[in-house]
Amino acid sequence: MISVANRIHVKAEYHDTFEARFRERAGLVDGMPGFIANHVLRPTRDGDPFVVLTFWESRAAFEAWTTSDAFRQGHARSGTLPRDAFSGPNILEIHEVVAR
Repeated sequence: MISVANRIHVKAEYHDTFEARFRERAGLVDGMPGFIANHVLRPTRDGDPFVVLTFWESRAAFEAWTTSDAFRQGHARSGTLPRDAFSGPNILEIHEVVAR
């Protein structure tokens, strides 16, 4: 199993809009082979990023998602927040899960 953490720096005045985007998400990832779970983590300290955390059965399953039509459709809504909503570039991290 792997986890994929997308660390996204969102300015405080856009937190509510960012969170709403995930509450109202299309959910296309949910039906992808190898998908296990999706969590959106809100920062508790000013300046820390949101973390969009997904779990996958394998790296191959995650990579299949990133090249799918469903991925493109699901991320088409990413442009709904203005560029200035973000205070820096996102950081994508992939880890193998070694203990649960």
